[in-house]
Amino acid sequence: MVFLELIKVIFLGIIEGITEWLPISSTGHMLLVDDFIKLNSKPEFKEMFFVVIQLGAILAVIYMYWSRLWPFRIVKDNKVPVIIHKGKKRKDARWKNEIRIGKVGISRAIIRMWVKVIVATMPAAIVGLLLDDWMEKYAHNGLVISVALIVYGVLFILVENRNERRTTNKTKFSHLTYMDALELGLFQALAIVPGTSRSGATIVGGLTLGVSRRLATEFSFFMSIPIMFGWSLIKIIKFGMHYSAMEFVELIFGMLVAFLVSVVAIKFLMGYIKKNNFKVFGIYRIVLGLLVMVIFIVKGIIGN
Repeated sequence: MVFLELIKVIFLGIIEGITEWLPISSTGHMLLVDDFIKLNSKPEFKEMFFVVIQLGAILAVIYMYWSRLWPFRIVKDNKVPVIIHKGKKRKDARWKNEIRIGKVGISRAIIRMWVKVIVATMPAAIVGLLLDDWMEKYAHNGLVISVALIVYGVLFILVENRNERRTTNKTKFSHLTYMDALELGLFQALAIVPGTSRSGATIVGGLTLGVSRRLATEFSFFMSIPIMFGWSLIKIIKFGMHYSAMEFVELIFGMLVAFLVSVVAIKFLMGYIKKNNFKVFGIYRIVLGLLVMVIFIVKGIIGN
């Protein structure tokens, strides 16, 4: 029995690690998978599990992008750190205008990036706090998920078709204004609807605003860090420390699997978008959305 539960957790961790970063809706997939692979746990724990398992995926972003997220360094000399780009060494622009406090250097560029991330997370935080309980009660069902999958699938295709005749001028974090960040945050707030996808909504918003695919994708990664840490903390407090030993093991195991799979998924996605657009994800969302709608209708007919 314990072995079977861990197999379920591994499978859920794999699904989370893949779908959290590909713009195809992790919450939508997790809710659908739960219809077929049910954890033998309390409903309150499962609700918390499906949110907190995402911390494993978030830790993968922190692990992979640490040098771009951490704004502090120990200053040993006055030389600007160098990075290797395409086999050549060059000065790291993020540290050219750093703030010096004793032996500590603080990157102005990374601090500005974090301010933009915080600005972008504010709409999602406000909407989430106001509507989370209502959404869980009325919107976490197959019909809502299928419609959201299809709608954003169509949007991906339409936006990419439009961008074929458009040149982007926003390719670096320094190119994003604070208003751009706020607008991207408004798009991310739409992801409270299950089946939307945080990364999907943010990427669609970024492409609409003329942001490059790479920048829109990476910004969606960074935006997820504070919002998911905050959301997980709320769920943990709401659930309390009422874990059984098995539930605690399931949570840690699920996070570990999600972390490992996320590292692979992020590397794949960033490599894929160098030469490809997001249309394939739009097509996938439409097909999956139609399949979910059929399952939802059939289950309704059988249930009646």
